Amino acid sequence: MTTTTRGRIDKRQAILEGAFTVFAREGYAQACVQEIAREAGVAKPTVYNHMTDKATLFRHALEAAARRILEERVAALEPLAAPGDDLRATLEEVAHTLLRLHTDGRSCALRRLLYSEINHFPDILDIVKESGPDRLTQALADRLARLALAGRLRAADPDLAAEQFLALLLGPLEARTRLGTRELPDAELRTMAGVAVDAFVRAWGTAAA
Repeated sequence: MTTTTRGRIDKRQAILEGAFTVFAREGYAQACVQEIAREAGVAKPTVYNHMTDKATLFRHALEAAARRILEERVAALEPLAAPGDDLRATLEEVAHTLLRLHTDGRSCALRRLLYSEINHFPDILDIVKESGPDRLTQALADRLARLALAGRLRAADPDLAAEQFLALLLGPLEARTRLGTRELPDAELRTMAGVAVDAFVRAWGTAAA
């Protein structure tokens, strides 16, 4: 990769990061490209060299944010690759990490932008889902399928098990955080993780779990 190509990629990433920060702070309507350029540390024409207009920039900024969030959450599943003797404890560790990531500033900002702009940009839900939740569910289903093959979980349907694991975590979280507008103490997140895992193990666990 040439220095010129690397510089262009770095500028694009800076623009997407700056754009997401400004959109999250100001909302789509109030955000201006000049402010995004200032946040990204580039000239305004440079933004237009990478993105044709503000709407395109908005879509790409949300997609990039969703991908970064996905990478962090998939990494949080890593302990399931080698859970040791106490699978319940490992599931609780993973659940707590996912809850913590779901309540961080970037994740909450992304959800607020989705809620506020979905009527104006009906395609952004699909854009974010393809880069985020759907792939997280697939990654979790893969980990659970391996545990089922090892006899640690029931092997009925790993895809359904993954969906239910995430629903047990995120359903109550949305209500308790008031759609991401209320911060929860870590102790409460740990309690929620334990309750969710308890229900999950009762439904999908085996004697070897």
